[in-house]
Amino acid sequence: MTSPLWIPSEDRISNANITTLRRAVADRWSVDLPDSLALWRFSINEREKFWTSVIDFSDLKAETWGERVLVDGDKMPGAQWFPDAKLNFAENLLRHRGDQEALVFRGEDQVERRMTRDELYDAVSTLAQALKAEGVGVGDRVGAYIANMPEAIIGMLAATSLGATWSSCSPDFGVDGVLDRFGQIEPKVVIAVEGYFYNGKTLDIRDKVTAIVSQIPSVKRVVIVPYADVTPDISDIPNAVTLSDYTSTFTPGEISFAQVPFDHPLYILYSSGTTGKPKCIVHGTGGMLLKHVVEHMMSADVKEGDRIFWFTTCGWMMWNWLASSLAFGATVLLYDGSPFYPDGNVIYDYAEAEGMTLFGTSAKFIDACNKAGLKPAKTHQFPALRCLGSTGSTLTPEGFDFVYENVKKDIHLQSMSGGTDIAGCFCGGDPTQPVWRGEIQAPTLGMATDVFDPDGNSMPSGKGELVCTKAFPTVPVFLNDPGNERLTDAYFARFSNVWTHGDFVEWTEHGGMIIHGRSDATLNPGGVRIGTAEIYRQVEKLDEVMETIVIGQEWDNDVRVVLFAILRDGLSLDDDLTTKIKKQIRDNCTPRHVPARIVQVSDIPRTKSGKITELAVRDIVHGRDIKNQEALANPEALAEFSNRVELSA
Repeated sequence: MTSPLWIPSEDRISNANITTLRRAVADRWSVDLPDSLALWRFSINEREKFWTSVIDFSDLKAETWGERVLVDGDKMPGAQWFPDAKLNFAENLLRHRGDQEALVFRGEDQVERRMTRDELYDAVSTLAQALKAEGVGVGDRVGAYIANMPEAIIGMLAATSLGATWSSCSPDFGVDGVLDRFGQIEPKVVIAVEGYFYNGKTLDIRDKVTAIVSQIPSVKRVVIVPYADVTPDISDIPNAVTLSDYTSTFTPGEISFAQVPFDHPLYILYSSGTTGKPKCIVHGTGGMLLKHVVEHMMSADVKEGDRIFWFTTCGWMMWNWLASSLAFGATVLLYDGSPFYPDGNVIYDYAEAEGMTLFGTSAKFIDACNKAGLKPAKTHQFPALRCLGSTGSTLTPEGFDFVYENVKKDIHLQSMSGGTDIAGCFCGGDPTQPVWRGEIQAPTLGMATDVFDPDGNSMPSGKGELVCTKAFPTVPVFLNDPGNERLTDAYFARFSNVWTHGDFVEWTEHGGMIIHGRSDATLNPGGVRIGTAEIYRQVEKLDEVMETIVIGQEWDNDVRVVLFAILRDGLSLDDDLTTKIKKQIRDNCTPRHVPARIVQVSDIPRTKSGKITELAVRDIVHGRDIKNQEALANPEALAEFSNRVELSA
């Protein structure tokens, strides 16, 4: 492509947070930083100076940051950031007070609520007092089995204000899925809804709540947040009390925020669990704040008064990411339910009505809107919308086209890539740089992102492993992992002292990045590495194809490419369509990309956060057991991939 899809105006560049930070860093440290790329280089070469500047720029609160910034900075894992600091996460998210809106919530077409900053503070105050009276404090854990609603934010802030650790699952998780997670972390208190709404239906989960808490001996109290039923019967749930009753004896007041170390456990997140019991990924208090300062204020250019939305559940790290925007004076817009109920415009309706400034979603949502022929630019007005964020999987070039043709022409499209493992991004947006079709704009500040060949050499061009070569503030630890043995095996076994993320990527000529898929799902027909995203991009251009998943099948001492496709309603895979699909791939990729077999399916297995699970499909095709089907949102879909006659010859 010879020209970018979007070029920021001079005014936008001049007023961007990243520009202000760049100038401040240049002045403070007497360095020449002509552009944001120079700032990124400074951020990884002068990490102590950079992160100190970020703290000052964002005016984050702490009892003390201490004198030391980085100890053992050459070790990963093992580096210690701000080892003498004392701070509180909730205090930073609640530092903005007044009658401005803090939270807006929609639960499909059933519920709409609003909370001011003062109302949020008071709600956190009373719940924190109740939790403290329960004995919750530093070192304890609070689990939430909850919808993406204000009480999730309130619960998280109340728990973390006390120095407790927060962990959440969305209510669509099954009993075993929650037990696999909360059973490991042993929460003292569980906060749960009694039901929720999805796709116009009311779903009662009281039996699931009962089954879960009955099997976790550590749970002393279950706090029920009435949602689908405002007066639920909770008599069968052990040690249960409604939230209003739990807090009724406490009066809102000033919160006494527990000051904890920089690396004090803030959140426990989870790996997808598709290859075994989910790993408990522990993220620290200070690291989460600093990482999200960079991603909200610099990558997404969030400013006080902005109205921030991301379509997520409480089981995906983007919920944690979204919550952090409170620290920067934004209003958080929450939505719980199906993004296509009653139709595909519901989220765009929300964006228009609430004046969203940042609209965040998944690449799959954008692709689904494209396939459905939606054209929100013709039916809606988005005068306030400045940024559209996409993550969860690779946003195809056609997804970029959809945004600029059918959402808004003058918008910063921020495609991001990172993970639950780091609670943020390796690469993402830059509001001062052009957006090029199909490309993530830039490496994220503070992340020494690079591309390695199999021998560990940096690759300025060509496809290789996504790595991070220097320690950063959100290198996690795993729960119950003495000596960081499992952590090292997961991320540092391939290249010593270098984080290997498992993505197959390449740099672009514009300094951005293209993600070609997971390297552990990379196809190797004839020994040539092929990224699955390259095939998805081509096949899903076809009008007949709704969604696909591709794997490598072990065959005849080699690997052959197998493509599974969901077709439009009423269509069947015949010879003509098979030929058309293969031609599309051959003409736009290479002959090696062409599937040896194409198989029609009606559904594709995916994780709770909506990601398709190539590894699970690969295992089922090869007759291997899927160790943890509870990690899937739709485990029944796996049956379609087992013992397919099309794959036996």
